[in-house]
Amino acid sequence: MFSIHGLLRAENMEMGRDADTGGQIKYVVELCRALSKHEKVRRIDLFTRLIDDKSVSDDYAQITEEINSKFRIMRIQCGGKKYMRKELLWPHLDEYIDNMTKFIKKEGIIPDIVHGHYADAGYVASQLSEFFGIPFLFTGHSLGRTKKQKLLDNGYNDAEIVKKYKIDQRIDVEEDILKASDLIITSTKQEMEHQYGMYECGGLPAFRVIPPGLDLEIFYPYYHDTLSDTNREEEQIFAQASVLEELNRFFLQTDKPIVLALCRPDKKKNISGLIRAYGEDKELQSMANLAVFAGIRKDISDKEENEKKVLTEMLLLIDKYDLYGKMAIPKKHNFEYEVPELYRIAAEKRGVFVNVAFTEPFGLTLIEASAVGLPIVATDDGGPRDIIKNCVCGILVNPVKTDEVSNAIKKIISNPNLWKKFSKNGIMKVRKNYTWESHVKTYLKEVFSIKKSPRAKDISMAKPTDPIGKRIIDLNYFLITDIDNTLIGQNNEQLNHLLTLLKKNRDKIGFCVATGRTVESAVRHMKEYNINHSLDMIISSVGTEIYYGKSLQFSRSWRTHISRQWDRNKLKELLDTLNFLEYQEEETQREFKISFYMEPAKDRVAAIHELLIKNKCRYNLVYSHNQFLDILPCRASKGKAIRFFSYKWEIPLGNFLVCGDSGNDEEMLRGGPLAVVVGNHSPEIDKLRGRKNIYFADAACAGGIVEALKHYNFIN
Repeated sequence: MFSIHGLLRAENMEMGRDADTGGQIKYVVELCRALSKHEKVRRIDLFTRLIDDKSVSDDYAQITEEINSKFRIMRIQCGGKKYMRKELLWPHLDEYIDNMTKFIKKEGIIPDIVHGHYADAGYVASQLSEFFGIPFLFTGHSLGRTKKQKLLDNGYNDAEIVKKYKIDQRIDVEEDILKASDLIITSTKQEMEHQYGMYECGGLPAFRVIPPGLDLEIFYPYYHDTLSDTNREEEQIFAQASVLEELNRFFLQTDKPIVLALCRPDKKKNISGLIRAYGEDKELQSMANLAVFAGIRKDISDKEENEKKVLTEMLLLIDKYDLYGKMAIPKKHNFEYEVPELYRIAAEKRGVFVNVAFTEPFGLTLIEASAVGLPIVATDDGGPRDIIKNCVCGILVNPVKTDEVSNAIKKIISNPNLWKKFSKNGIMKVRKNYTWESHVKTYLKEVFSIKKSPRAKDISMAKPTDPIGKRIIDLNYFLITDIDNTLIGQNNEQLNHLLTLLKKNRDKIGFCVATGRTVESAVRHMKEYNINHSLDMIISSVGTEIYYGKSLQFSRSWRTHISRQWDRNKLKELLDTLNFLEYQEEETQREFKISFYMEPAKDRVAAIHELLIKNKCRYNLVYSHNQFLDILPCRASKGKAIRFFSYKWEIPLGNFLVCGDSGNDEEMLRGGPLAVVVGNHSPEIDKLRGRKNIYFADAACAGGIVEALKHYNFIN
């Protein structure tokens, strides 16, 4: 399981602390806990982000949190250790994937299923699914297109939405996720039809509606005295007293029914709409008190802008309608103990729970309230429609019509028989329709079905038949060679001998090429020699691109890594001013490689460096064969790509044998790997003679590589 953003822990969840610590956190933890109790689940790991930040609890810096013998929460670092909102995590997700790959390699166990929650975790899970060839499940919780439309409807402009929420990137990722998913799990039919229906691939994957469950040990009826677990009785009694004390601090008449709302301080939750409905109805004010628990806060001025606006508007509306003594706005609540008591106290006082969000994919608080016997008034959208239909425990309303909201609340409070009917139905029917046991039963039925027959419907996104991750995880030695004049050249007999050796030892030694050619050119060229059937990796375009396996899975994480401080247009414009450079054919150019022809002459390379450094450019320059000039990102080269691969898979550099013949191989030959310079090498590389771990072979091309295998005793 992946739920990357927010503050996630198993106990005492900080629900409502911010926009990223909402119902998804609770849903995922409870799902994992319920799955871990099933006999057919061997182990379940929930992965989130490691956060070591003085502004939050040190619980989130704990790498491993053991929940029970089969379930643990694992925290993986990306983007540093400071807490950040989910919209800022996008540039760091490829780092998360790399660290997950290292984790899987270290554990030595490939998961049977990966399941991503929300778009960021969906991206991570989909990439791991592709790399290891395992089924991928996705739960969106909320979707970018829906959010963008709501923000536009609420007055935001398109540029503002893109800048703050990175919404276009999120939507693009969600489109890819839909193509890659074996199964998408939704909580309601409306979510499946309307929200996913807004996507180009909305009808492509398989869908299954599986409503969330509820921990009925905690959300028991209001008329029961205590928890069934006597060890927690003391905490429950304390929580009840604490909640009552906090509420009574606000109310002048404490015996009135309570209209209760519990949600994050988010504009889409429409807290202001509920306060207006209450403030504009004097009759409702005389009948009941209003309590709004809008997340956890210490100082409103420290909150994010969206939350600050919502909380400030709450205070202004209290003042506008003079709701002092009638309305409570507590600053904090303990989710584990105090929230269930909140529902029960409101039920004991014959109150109502209200959720009038503008849109509600599911509405977990609605089934929590219903389970304890508290009737509900909810927005006529998404999850509430299903809940009211299944449980007949309240009234649906149009959230923007304040009179409709207040009239529904009054109708329930003023009619004891209706209140009892809704209360009883909620208690009975939540237990019938919304248990984790039933959720897990359906979930596992789908999982086992997918394991037998994966459902990916888009051929372009289908799982590779030779998932390279499963192979690399078992390898600790690699031979990496340049193609032209190193692997392929003068002696086809020696090439066949080398390929036979590698095939014979394929279970121990990986085989890769590192070339200046584009990947398309490399594949075409090697096909002529029947080579690429056994390749594990292609490092192409002078180290700016990495592809894995026969299916050429592109390394997005390497692309992300080298893109920092790369400005291709600026570099190209500067280099075009040098008349001794000739721009190479367009098919040789790449996003992260600018290629020229350059005849050798005194001070030409120095002139290029002077020009680019003067203009504060970050780059890497490779000149080879007295002819080819390549300008790359400062983080890119064949050698840096090999070191990146070594780091990602935790394979010591000394376990690589690197083979080359020219100047564009020089950087990968130097450093930690074992290296061989073949006998037919260019004079420009003679300067490496005498360096440690660089062997100059007598034989040419593949013959020199075979010679090096013997010299280093590499196969043994």
